[in-house]
Amino acid sequence: MKLPIAAALGLVVIAAPAAGLAHFALLQPQSAVVEDKLGNPQKALPCGVTADQPGMPSGFVTAVVGGSLLHVKVRETIYHPGFYRVALSVMDRAELPADPADTTMDGPKGPMSMSGKIDPAPKPPVLVDGLWENHVKHPLGELDADVKLPNINCDHCTLQVIQFMEMHPINTPGRFSYHHCADLKITANPALPIDAAWPGQVASKTKSKTN
Repeated sequence: MKLPIAAALGLVVIAAPAAGLAHFALLQPQSAVVEDKLGNPQKALPCGVTADQPGMPSGFVTAVVGGSLLHVKVRETIYHPGFYRVALSVMDRAELPADPADTTMDGPKGPMSMSGKIDPAPKPPVLVDGLWENHVKHPLGELDADVKLPNINCDHCTLQVIQFMEMHPINTPGRFSYHHCADLKITANPALPIDAAWPGQVASKTKSKTN
């Protein structure tokens, strides 16, 4: 079964159903924290961890080439209508965007999400918005897509993948979103121009920048 996507590159595939009680787990690239079998921690902005669920750093950094396609794969474990978004911070995780602006309605226990705002022409720090958008219940499984990276130098970037849930009550501290992050080391492709729209690339086009 295939789902429509917006502003994304690559083929999306849903595979066999997966067990679990969380909402999604990040499979590729490897998560910055060790996720349990349910995909936790994943609630709080920007990367899921909280004081109650601080998580254990995985210590894994994925090395990639700027301007290339990064394979992003998640496993859904509870169905929710909505969509995913992929963003990238270069200098600091504080660059990661706020969760999507939401429209709500009154529910039996307070506000419930109706929709989240999708940018049809995403700009830094967002790489892809409206990914795997869906409104029809489907078998649980894996979702994957190839997302183009900017051609930059970055020793310790953070790739953020979030899921926005429609028709969902407020989920403190994540409101209507779940969050995962992965650490990347991006080395610019010398055959391509540096993408100056991203932080730290204008002042030094040959020196790597770190978080």
